[in-house]
Amino acid sequence: MLKENMIIASSGERKMWSEGEGNDITPFGLTLAHHGIDLKRIETSVLQVNVGFLCNQTCRHCHLTAGPHRTENMDGIVVDEVISYAKRSGFDTVDITGGAPELNPHIVKLIQGMVPLGKRVMIRSNLSALNDGTKEHLVELLKAEKVVVVGSLPSLNALQADSQRGDGIFQTSIDMLIKLNAIGYGQEGSGFELNLVSNPTGAFLPPPQAETEKRFRQVLKRKWGIVFNHLYSFANVPLGRFRQWLIETGNLDGYMKRLYSSFNSCAVDGLMCRSLVSVSWDGYLYDCDFNLARGLFMDRRKIHVSDMPGPPESGSHIATADHCYTCTAGSGFT
Repeated sequence: MLKENMIIASSGERKMWSEGEGNDITPFGLTLAHHGIDLKRIETSVLQVNVGFLCNQTCRHCHLTAGPHRTENMDGIVVDEVISYAKRSGFDTVDITGGAPELNPHIVKLIQGMVPLGKRVMIRSNLSALNDGTKEHLVELLKAEKVVVVGSLPSLNALQADSQRGDGIFQTSIDMLIKLNAIGYGQEGSGFELNLVSNPTGAFLPPPQAETEKRFRQVLKRKWGIVFNHLYSFANVPLGRFRQWLIETGNLDGYMKRLYSSFNSCAVDGLMCRSLVSVSWDGYLYDCDFNLARGLFMDRRKIHVSDMPGPPESGSHIATADHCYTCTAGSGFT
């Protein structure tokens, strides 16, 4: 087991640790081995679809470096291949993400192709892209098909949120949450699920999730009458634009040490990569969206969704690198 984990760690992590950043931190694969953990897949129940890096925002914390000028966007052919893959694989959940998935020209086709399969379909929204004045038809589709909306709201402070995401984005996001509430989303017993995701606005880890959820419920309800179903609080992953910001501000080494010192072996069992497969805008498969951003293909091989007969096999290994410490810090990414 130790030998297997050392092999997994060696190719993906050595380059990152040879850059002079966090050299006193043990590579992630070796930390797993030290704890006697062999990170492998269980039954894959979630298909995550990253439809592209095009986004109306240039968020400082984005691990994909998504933005208005990115041209990577899933085309109609790959959408059809992803739908076919879902049909032959029997996933329980389809998780649609980006970039801003609302900006993909084939997003309606993707949703309409997934819903008839009886899947739980989710769309991750930065809320502002859904509130640009041209997405009313998409909002109607989400409601008609009871698609779960997962909205990103990094902070309850307008100045902090706008500093991370862009001027005016906070109020646009609040306005969209009010609109979603008005059509039933987040309302108790409505059947229209609205969840929120909160990320720190700097080089630090989030407070406990239960504490954050309680505070968000109180403030959103008191100030704007907004309600929601669940809130998930995650640390920012040191990749993409966020990694570059950490380097420029001299925070990368300290942030990596913070993640490393917060490693929680108990979080490994619930890691999303154990039950999820991620497909990129061009149709290639990864263990998660963070490995997608890093360019670490599933099983260390470039496998296209059209060539996969079904879900990844239980017991197969998961590619790891330094950014995986984010997912095992504290409560982790579960």
